[in-house]
Amino acid sequence: MIIPYTKAHGARNDFLLTWAEEAPASGLPAIAVAICDRHTGVGADGWMLVSKSGPEGCHGAIRLLNSDGSEAEISGNGTRCSAAFLVSAGLGGDDVRIATGAGVKHLRVLRREGRRFEFFMNMGRPTVDPQEVRYALPVGQLVCDTTILHVGNPQCAVFVDDFRLDWRALGAAIERHPRFPNRTNVSFIRKVDEHSVEVRFWERGAGETMSSGTGSTGAAAAAILRGAAASPVTVLTPAGPLVITWEGSEIHMTGPAEIVASGEFYYVPE
Repeated sequence: MIIPYTKAHGARNDFLLTWAEEAPASGLPAIAVAICDRHTGVGADGWMLVSKSGPEGCHGAIRLLNSDGSEAEISGNGTRCSAAFLVSAGLGGDDVRIATGAGVKHLRVLRREGRRFEFFMNMGRPTVDPQEVRYALPVGQLVCDTTILHVGNPQCAVFVDDFRLDWRALGAAIERHPRFPNRTNVSFIRKVDEHSVEVRFWERGAGETMSSGTGSTGAAAAAILRGAAASPVTVLTPAGPLVITWEGSEIHMTGPAEIVASGEFYYVPE
C-alpha cells in the first residue's frame, strides 16, 4: 500500500501530512504507528489527514493521529503545518480557516519565504477550574505543583525550579495518572522573568517533543493565571521561542512552520 506524504515541522515538532482522499478508509491507527516510526518509517510526532474542504468558511479540515496511533483533538504546531500545506496547495491565501477536533482555527500568514512560514494563530479560550490553578498532584513519592487546564486538549502544567529532575519519567507518569482518565499533555515550566518562561514537553501519545503549540499555550496561560507571568509571554522551547499573547478571552500564538520533504511510504499491514 502506497501512502503519499508531505513532511513539515513547527519549531521541530514534526508531522506527516496526507490528503484525506489519498488515505486508506480503515486501519489508520496502525498506519500512524508505522509511518511515524523513526527507524522503520518516515518518522514524525504525528500523522495528519488533511481535507480540502470543511465547514462553511473553512479552507480545510484536519484529523490528527499521534505516533502511538491515538487520536488527538488538536496540535498547535501541527495546525500551523497544515496551514502551510494548504497555502502551498493554493488554498487559503494569507488567511486560513481550518476545522480541527477543537473547533475552527484562524491563521494569518505573517511572513513567507518559499516553504517557510510564520503564522499568527488563534488558539481559542482556555478553560480551567479555579480550584485547579494551583493543584497539588501526588505522583509516587512526589507532590507536584501544577495547574490543570484545557486549551483544546488537556494540559497539566508543572512548575519547577530547574530541569535537573527526571522530568521525562515524571511526564510519562503524569500522562497516565488516574487524575486524567483520557491521559494528558504535560509541560514543565521554569519562570525566567515577567514575560518569559522556559518549558519542556511530554506530549500525550508522542512522548518528549522539541516544542508544542498547545503545550506552550497551556504553559503561558498557567503562568499568567498564577501571576508568574504577564502577556505577551515568550515560551522558550528546546527548538526556539513561541510567543503567546492573551488579550480579552482569546489566546494567540505566533510561530513558524516549514515544509521540508515529500514522498511515498510503503505500508505493509502486519
